[in-house]
Amino acid sequence: MTSLGKPTHSVPLRLAVLLLAAGEGSRLGSIPKGLLKKDGQSLLRRFFQAIKPFSPAEFLVITGFHAPAIESELALLQNEMNLHASVIRNSHPQQGQSSSVRLGIESLRGDYDALLIALSDQPEISHTDITALLNQFEGRDVGSEIILPIVDGQRGNPVLFSRKAIGEILAEPGMVCRVYMDAHPELVQAFETHRAAYILDVDSEADIQKLNLQCP
Repeated sequence: MTSLGKPTHSVPLRLAVLLLAAGEGSRLGSIPKGLLKKDGQSLLRRFFQAIKPFSPAEFLVITGFHAPAIESELALLQNEMNLHASVIRNSHPQQGQSSSVRLGIESLRGDYDALLIALSDQPEISHTDITALLNQFEGRDVGSEIILPIVDGQRGNPVLFSRKAIGEILAEPGMVCRVYMDAHPELVQAFETHRAAYILDVDSEADIQKLNLQCP
């Protein structure tokens, strides 16, 4: 749990986390992007370090392609960092990221106020970046249910959803978060920032070089 800024809640904010780690990494020759390393640490480890201080009420990780390798790293991290994550395997990862998102939100079981949906291939996302999103959420405008980082006009990640928004998404069979956001722009509050971490992910060999990453 966490309480940041001037909270609108009378109790600490209950944060749930959904980490997407099911991708094939096909444009990189089919490698598990979460196992790429920066400064000697896997990107999964870096995310665990970023999220641990918030003591999430629920933490789900969706695996798919490369599931055995990803899940092995997750088991190691949970033991080392004393941070529990429920691992859910997407049996149809070829259907794309949206299938992992839908599987993840359908799998939520805990009580939470906000859900952070994050990618496993963003090496620069830190505790500070997540704190900034939570501060935006706690100080959001009336009627806003989603905090979306925007960097120089480009949509970023992670994205923060209220429990109300997730409930409305789940109420529509097959609905996913991106489509819902596009259909309900009045619920989306942009977090305008110059912090490039929100838009830095790994899609190509050039990204590996640019971000100074090492292959597993």
